Amino acid sequence: MKRSVKPRSGPTPDLPASLRAAWGRRVGSSRGPQPTLMLEPIVRAAATLAADEGLDAVSMSRVAAALGVGTMSLYRHVEGKRELLALMVDSAFDRAPAPPAPRERWRSALARWARAHLAVLRRHRWVVRVPISGPPVTPNQVRWLEHGLSSLASTRLSGDEKLSVLLLLNGFVRNQAMLEADLAAIEAGNAAMQGMAGYGQVLSALIDVERLPAIAALIGDAALGDADGSHDDFEFGLERILDGVEALVVQRRR
Repeated sequence: MKRSVKPRSGPTPDLPASLRAAWGRRVGSSRGPQPTLMLEPIVRAAATLAADEGLDAVSMSRVAAALGVGTMSLYRHVEGKRELLALMVDSAFDRAPAPPAPRERWRSALARWARAHLAVLRRHRWVVRVPISGPPVTPNQVRWLEHGLSSLASTRLSGDEKLSVLLLLNGFVRNQAMLEADLAAIEAGNAAMQGMAGYGQVLSALIDVERLPAIAALIGDAALGDADGSHDDFEFGLERILDGVEALVVQRRR
């Protein structure tokens, strides 16, 4: 018989005050002067700065200037840039995908989860530039984790296996988003090299067909010049990962 686990109440000593506030936990004391700012406008101003000028532009002083306040005013809400970045990333994931429908297969639900994750990273390209500092502890990201796990609820995978599946998918999605962001930056700075569209032409002028026959075959098949997007690398990779997960699911059912 499974034991029911009740959520803990009371303070969370290892979590910074700003992250506890993001969870709606009361922090601080009612004594003394009240802060003139709220946490949400600070995070929103920082995210706007990252979207407009890149992640390197985000600093406590720049965010304070955008809000028209002194830098020290921000430290009453956020202890430093590391916490601010965590809250910014959490704000980007404010809309989690819908949980699995009653008769939806785990594979379909998990694919939706991965596609929705990529959509977030495409809308907020700066997110992939934020270093990963640990497992998710902010409310929106934990909610995404919950929805990912619920996609696998109908399988007989263990808890560790479910987490490993989500970690695998998360890494795949993040790598795809980072690659797209890097290619977009390259294309913006070099009009002559438009991503994969010009890659085949560049290589065809450089390689020796006899020494690199496999690459020559790709060029001949136009596989290195897929400018029309007829081959979706993300969907291809996602389906192959899900194929592997499905093999494990079938194995566990046996």
